[in-house]
Amino acid sequence: MMSGTTPFNGAAMAVLRSRLDGIVRKMSNTLLRTGRSGVLNRARDFSCCLLTRDGELLTAADSLPIHVLSGPDLMARSVAHFHPDMRAGDAFLHNSPYHGCSHPADLSIIAPVMDEQGVHRFTVLAKAHQADIGNSQPTTYMADARDVYHEGALIFPAVQVQRDGRDIADIIRMCETRIRVPHQWRGDYLSTVGAVRIGEKALTELAREIGWDRLDQFADQWFDYSEARMAEVLAALPRGVVTGFSTHDPFPGLPAEGLRIQAEVTVDPEAGRVAIDLRDNPDCLPCGMNLSEACARTAAMIGVFNSIDHSVPKNAGSFRRIEVKLREGCIAGIPVHPFSCSAATTNIADRVANSVQTALAGLGEGIGMAEVGSVIAPSAGVISGIDPRNGKAFVNQVFLAMSGGAASPSSDAWWTIGHVGNAGLCCVDGVELAELYQPIMVHGRAFVADSEGAGRTTGAPSTIVEFGPVGGAIDIGYLSDGHVNAPIGVRGGGAGGGADQYLIRIDGSREKLDACAQVRLEDGQRILAISCGGGGYGPPASRPPELVANDVAAGLITTARARAVYGVVVGADGLLDEAATLAARQVAA
Repeated sequence: MMSGTTPFNGAAMAVLRSRLDGIVRKMSNTLLRTGRSGVLNRARDFSCCLLTRDGELLTAADSLPIHVLSGPDLMARSVAHFHPDMRAGDAFLHNSPYHGCSHPADLSIIAPVMDEQGVHRFTVLAKAHQADIGNSQPTTYMADARDVYHEGALIFPAVQVQRDGRDIADIIRMCETRIRVPHQWRGDYLSTVGAVRIGEKALTELAREIGWDRLDQFADQWFDYSEARMAEVLAALPRGVVTGFSTHDPFPGLPAEGLRIQAEVTVDPEAGRVAIDLRDNPDCLPCGMNLSEACARTAAMIGVFNSIDHSVPKNAGSFRRIEVKLREGCIAGIPVHPFSCSAATTNIADRVANSVQTALAGLGEGIGMAEVGSVIAPSAGVISGIDPRNGKAFVNQVFLAMSGGAASPSSDAWWTIGHVGNAGLCCVDGVELAELYQPIMVHGRAFVADSEGAGRTTGAPSTIVEFGPVGGAIDIGYLSDGHVNAPIGVRGGGAGGGADQYLIRIDGSREKLDACAQVRLEDGQRILAISCGGGGYGPPASRPPELVANDVAAGLITTARARAVYGVVVGADGLLDEAATLAARQVAA
């Protein structure tokens, strides 16, 4: 606490927190309403945040966890390191996974917020996922990239892109020359810059109202409060050391048996601390699956926050109570150039978060979470080609369907969570808009019956989508984990549905496709994409029978599964048979 100042009371703290969250939401609204690509203006695959001048995360309201829990701090500090003499009107382009960014596709704009004397007081950051960042293939998730050179992405390690509020044209020309649909990239860049400038302006106006020193004081007090809340929640957990495992399917560049990720979690309730050790994992591999430091730290933290009271604020204060132990040169640690981190935000990161939250479930009832389903199915792949309607090139990541939500101790899954690092904040594409903006037709989209992770609380069912090009060929890049290793349940819960995909030829015949591929679909062909469901929590036989009967009525599970898995009998009339259910559960017990 700064000396000579009056501490904020609880009401003032709440109001100021809300106003700072509101600034971040203004930034996010700018990206949503002005972004050129569907990744931004329909899927909402972006994040914004405010940081202190030292790079501590102050607020990241409504942002994707994988983007912001760790990474903005590392990026802001790398900007300060490379550019110690920052001035008002400066902005920096940053997407280097070797200098704090999540992965190269998450192009970030970072700007210092200066006071009237030119002193750096805070930092604003906007991170926008790109459909294309110049990779050698038209995708930003290149799982089979042997190294960063094979990947081919344009990488900017805290490069200055604006001076005095004006673009440095050399950088812009470089991007427009390399990226496949330059006008789309340019629009997304302007949107991201606009978000940062909106945040800078709003924070400066707030400082004029209450004073920079009072904002600094709020940050100190807010961090202390958040740390105290985190310590309180951790103090209620059982003491223990637990190890969780989560196994990624065989992929190009990964071992033939797949890759098992391990997380050792130590809970010290007396100290109010939790430590996650990821050092006992394989070295970096010649593929695009290596984690950046930001994603390794963030994924471990996601697993912790998914396992405890959700009301704990997510900022630099609560982070003080989490220690993440990483090793340089580890696939789930700190990457060494030139190993590629193309897919760092998803596949292996998901396995890290899942290993942490399933490990914590082993500490006792009411803790942890089941496994969230893996990604990225073709229904959320990057599609590209020449649009026959106008003869122009297009590239975009579609979000036609993905569910994946895992059961928690107290509630059924959030079905459309997307993946564990997304936390449900990306939006699923509307069919009409997907068909309007890309030359495709969606022939079917549904949930798959009997694919939920069974349990006292249930995981999400799988999704199934059938779509294909109209009038010409398209390419689809995807990296679909979860065929071999479907999302597991915890504390007696069952596994969720696995992933799969097929090419449907013009004659209607099917061909099973690889889990990780860049596939060309000709006009008239279709792809059938099945995404992962999510794991269940607790014994299925302890699920309230009326909830099972409701799922049968909704067509989500069959009467046969209700009886065999849940011990619930639903009659031919669709009504719950309470007497038969009681008898069936007594026999099973």
